[in-house]
Amino acid sequence: MRKSISEVGLEDFVKAGLTIEEAKEFQRVLKEAVFGAKGSDPREVWRSLVAQRVLKPWHPHGLHQLVYYSVYANWDSLTNGPPLYWFPSLDQSKHTNLGRLMEKYGSKLLGTSYKDPITSFSHFQNFSVQHPEAYWSIVLKELSVSFHEAPKYILDTSNKSKQGGTWFPGSVLNIAECCLLPRTHPRKEDNSVAIVWRDEGCDDSNINHMTLKELRERVMLVANALDAVFSKGDAIAIDMPMTINAVIIYLAIILAGFIVVSIADSFAAKEIATRLRVSKAKGIFTQDFILRGGRKFPLYSRVVEAAPYKAIVLPVIGNDVGIQLREQDLSWKEFLSSANHYPRSNNYIPVYQPVESVVNILFSSGTTGEPKAIPWTQFSPIRCAADSWAHIDVQVGDVCCWPTNLGWVMGPILLYSCFLSGATLALYHGSPLGHGFGKFVQDAGVTILGTVPSIVKAWKNTECMKGLDWTRIKSFGSTGEASNVDDDLWLSSQSYYNPIIECCGGTELASSYIQGCPLQPQAFGTFSTASMTTGFVILDEHGIPYHDQACVGEVGLFPLYMGATERLLNADHDEVYFKGMPMYRGMHLRRHGDIIKRTVGGYFTVQGRADDTMNIGGIKTSSVEIERVCDCADDCILETAAISVAPVDGGPEQLFIFVVLKKGSSIEPEKLKILFSRTIQSNLNPLFKVNYVKIVPEFPRTASNKLLRRVLRDQIKYELSTRSKI
Repeated sequence: MRKSISEVGLEDFVKAGLTIEEAKEFQRVLKEAVFGAKGSDPREVWRSLVAQRVLKPWHPHGLHQLVYYSVYANWDSLTNGPPLYWFPSLDQSKHTNLGRLMEKYGSKLLGTSYKDPITSFSHFQNFSVQHPEAYWSIVLKELSVSFHEAPKYILDTSNKSKQGGTWFPGSVLNIAECCLLPRTHPRKEDNSVAIVWRDEGCDDSNINHMTLKELRERVMLVANALDAVFSKGDAIAIDMPMTINAVIIYLAIILAGFIVVSIADSFAAKEIATRLRVSKAKGIFTQDFILRGGRKFPLYSRVVEAAPYKAIVLPVIGNDVGIQLREQDLSWKEFLSSANHYPRSNNYIPVYQPVESVVNILFSSGTTGEPKAIPWTQFSPIRCAADSWAHIDVQVGDVCCWPTNLGWVMGPILLYSCFLSGATLALYHGSPLGHGFGKFVQDAGVTILGTVPSIVKAWKNTECMKGLDWTRIKSFGSTGEASNVDDDLWLSSQSYYNPIIECCGGTELASSYIQGCPLQPQAFGTFSTASMTTGFVILDEHGIPYHDQACVGEVGLFPLYMGATERLLNADHDEVYFKGMPMYRGMHLRRHGDIIKRTVGGYFTVQGRADDTMNIGGIKTSSVEIERVCDCADDCILETAAISVAPVDGGPEQLFIFVVLKKGSSIEPEKLKILFSRTIQSNLNPLFKVNYVKIVPEFPRTASNKLLRRVLRDQIKYELSTRSKI
């Protein structure tokens, strides 16, 4: 039983890491803050402690834990909803992007019911769902989006065969050009800092800067070189870390009218080959090696093993590649020299295309064993930038850093969220797991830091960020997997408990359908609202929508969703996202696949996937993919079943493999665990880790012989919960 905040004494503060003198002073300050709170409601007590900055970023994490959990010791989440840790002030709210917009248009759009950005937010979000054309007509003016030919109107719903509607009909633009041009609103000038970066191992060197003009000229140089090497409309892959050159290449491919194929640099050769084949790529940009912790890891050799396509190879260090290239391949230096014959190689006329033109092919694993090829059109960058503008509050002058890769959806989202909002993109060329990354965050003056929960857990557990100053961070972002409350407590405490905006969506949505919001109180590990213009219902097991009560079920998205896909390159879009979904108020609901919980108070948590897609270390994969490689790991294996389950106390999902052995075979589970990990890492992804192996006589199946992974998942959950009680 935890002590309440009134019961905590000096000895508790000392146990939490303070000296006796520090404990006496802390107790005095704490009592003053508790006494000054507006009543005894734990939320008001915590609000007072945070407002007075009683807890400091440099205090031991044990002290933060002691105070937070003591304040909420008697809190009943079932009755009251999740405990809150961050509260917007009315003054703050009016300086956010959404708050400013609501103050300007609230009375006009909502009438006399409009009060202020905090009180009226839910009403305004509902309005945006009912009248998306009104919302988008306003927000488009807030982003750096310049149409070469303006849309005839915002939305056309006359074609009933297009369930998502026709957005911005008749409009023509180049979204990469929008990223690169100066603009009065949002304010972007040629001398504005577009990108800051630092290389791993150069922790004490100055931060590198690139202005908007310098970025534009570099992108245009690469665009000219692309024209000399490839044919218009070609799909060109990028398989390398998210460095400044990777960003330049990405923008240049789109500026010149080609299509980016996004491939994560962690993939094995087979997975690279699959993505190149499905996308029909004509070439690939890559690096000779990946540098992590002073060690070189091969990348070009994986690309060579994957396919015979032309590769343009960048050196990880210096100006020359450190490896022998194939005859058809080009070094980065040779590639750039192909633009030398252009009289003005740093100048380029963009290729303007209709807004529905494909600019990027990304991949998301489903349950079929082959990754879904998801085409991003020029709608997609607008959607993701608008959501970051509204929910993460990305503004001119912000410095945004988010460890990711252009092969994952968060890479392009980060790029567009910065360049279409007038913020600075911050890139660290190295591993985000150590002190060097944290020092870069400090030295670059990062104001918005994006994370993946497993990275936060590593930071907290290794204490690698000790002694750094992250107090310039105004908010955090978190996506990719479920967050752990205690890890989030540590993260938020690093900037005096500024909010962590949780984001949950999908590559096919180009955005998040549920998020946090700076106009609402926030609770650790939860989502406080549907994103702007997003409508959804939660369905029971019979496909009937719950009303607004607390509930758990599969989410059904309203189909009118600007930026969501209308097709897949290698699968039936209608079958994947609409078949079998119910009608609701005349709308055919769109499948997303998440099981979500709505709490008392209207917060949301993600409970898992309705299908057998797994989320391992922030990377979505499928049971089928895992099982395919594990089945071949040893001759004694008859079949395997892969599931993922989150720990009882929350946090990233863990990978469990059930095994049926061939008759007469015998092997230890621990040996299988090593075999499976090795096989998965070499054939699928080196970041995947097998946490548990269980040998069983047979698998549960349906009458039609379909494997019931749900039963296995429930079995593991029960075993984990029993173990935690013991």
